[in-house]
Amino acid sequence: MAKRHPKRMFLEQSGALHRHPDGVRAELFERYRFFDPLDKVQVKYEMLRAHALEGRSVISVAEAFGFSRETYYTALAAFEAYGVPGLADGKAGRPGLWKLTDEAVSWVLELHRRHPELSGRQIAERLAEELRIEVSRRTIERLLGAGKKNG
Repeated sequence: MAKRHPKRMFLEQSGALHRHPDGVRAELFERYRFFDPLDKVQVKYEMLRAHALEGRSVISVAEAFGFSRETYYTALAAFEAYGVPGLADGKAGRPGLWKLTDEAVSWVLELHRRHPELSGRQIAERLAEELRIEVSRRTIERLLGAGKKNG
């Protein structure tokens, strides 16, 4: 049996092992050995940095670093709440940070009632701007879909 590299074992145990390092195509990770595509925390941090400091679009950085836009926004919310440690994978399922409070649910439903033409993405963006709550468009769409089924 082949011995596994200690860094890889540590990354796996700490929730930081990137299962798809081949998806990372950012130049930093190709040019410099310092940047390790197996280290998901480092990849996510560099993705956030590329957007914040270099002004690159969310779409371009998500693609270059091998993630979806939703993953970008989830990583951003985790980073803002917990710093670098928040970028490691936690237990399965979303922690309470990303669940909507009763106040936020009421706000979303009221906005949707007043402006039914807004998309889930547009509502999520307004929620982030006005209440400083970061959720994905899918969270909003699920909430609005649930309201239709129960209403």
